[in-house]
Amino acid sequence: MSVLNPDLLSSEAAGAIPVRFVGPDGPIDTAHRAWAETNGFKGKPGQILVAPDGQGGIAAVLVGTGERFDPLSARALPARLPPGLYRLEAEAEDARSAALAFLLGTYVFDRYKARPERDPVRLVAPEGLDVEAALRIASACALAREMIDTPAADMGPLQIETIAREIATASGATITVTTGATLLEDNYPAVHAVGRAAAPHRAPRVIEIGWNLDRADLPLVALVGKGVVFDSGGLDIKPAAGMRNMKKDMGGSAHALALGRLVMQANLPVRLVVLVAAVENAISGDAFRPGDILDSRKGLTIEIGNTDAEGRLILADILTRAGEHAPDLTLDFATLTGAARVALGPELPPLYTDDETLAADLLEAGRSVGDPLWRMPLWPGYRAAIESELADLRNDSAGWAQAGSVTAALFLQRFAPMTGSWAHMDIFAWNPRARPGWPEGGEAQALRACFEMLKRRFA
Repeated sequence: MSVLNPDLLSSEAAGAIPVRFVGPDGPIDTAHRAWAETNGFKGKPGQILVAPDGQGGIAAVLVGTGERFDPLSARALPARLPPGLYRLEAEAEDARSAALAFLLGTYVFDRYKARPERDPVRLVAPEGLDVEAALRIASACALAREMIDTPAADMGPLQIETIAREIATASGATITVTTGATLLEDNYPAVHAVGRAAAPHRAPRVIEIGWNLDRADLPLVALVGKGVVFDSGGLDIKPAAGMRNMKKDMGGSAHALALGRLVMQANLPVRLVVLVAAVENAISGDAFRPGDILDSRKGLTIEIGNTDAEGRLILADILTRAGEHAPDLTLDFATLTGAARVALGPELPPLYTDDETLAADLLEAGRSVGDPLWRMPLWPGYRAAIESELADLRNDSAGWAQAGSVTAALFLQRFAPMTGSWAHMDIFAWNPRARPGWPEGGEAQALRACFEMLKRRFA
């Protein structure tokens, strides 16, 4: 499991190279002014200039901020600076935020590459930074990203279970796993239907972690994650382009597990339940079909209009299971709809909740840590689009509603716990373009925002 090297943050500042954040009108030391002018450095966002010391070393690094300093820009530093020890010259709060961004930028997925060892870019821990907490947050994001980046052949339901077991064991939590045909015996019919076409060694499973459950005096938080390890689309098979990155369709489970680990490591005063359904939406003679009507754990029947709308089916069962714990707060994460990307693009995940206070808290938490969300409506006028003539619900909304991310959220709302508050994040979990600090591939979205909200509520 991903844990960042603690040596990335140093308590010793001797010999550290200063990193100075400079805007378009910001002052530049006389010693570096001519060098900056020669190299066209104007303090624009994304500009980084290494200033030599005249003896073959580095005197300072100038980082352009544009009109407004964004600490998240420090994510680019590990990829763009030569190996060495650096210290941030910024206001204390900005320096602490930039240090966490720096840690997020150290993530590299090189599991399948033979590459020479490279000395790391290291940072002096800014004054007042809780180093252990920063490393835990960055490690949680790295865990989610590593799980998402790993190809489906090496990140199947069993591998997700293995990671969940390691997380539970490390925190003294309980874990139960229901697999294969036992899903029917234990009343997870929708999870079984979606995953039953996979090869036996990739059998579907429901993973449940419980922590602090004997502490009835504490509020109960449920984290729920969609874990479709690969989505072929099922019998409604995706085209090649649509299937290419479907290893990331388990991103919701990666987020739920990473956030759960973070909550337990921080010892937040809550009871915690983490629920993940890990399946492969495969094609075989036993695959579920368009026109089938599935049972669900809640007792609602679901008509299948499209086998490529499978994520909401497995979430229906585990959201129902979450509700059986009577949680005070439920957060679910899912790479659920392409419609969310059409609405908001790859960098801004939609947030759905009917709790005004929770919405405000999540949005504010996201703004404060640079992990944005955008609230979308659970528009009641579209509920009719998920009604079926033959069953209680349909998994593909009627075309007239058009708003596919909204109707998917409305579908989940039918299964969300009746106690407490519920929020759904329709994450993309992917960087589609590579840039320093944001390599193309898995991305953690809404994870830091949710953790910040949980800390503010319960710490």
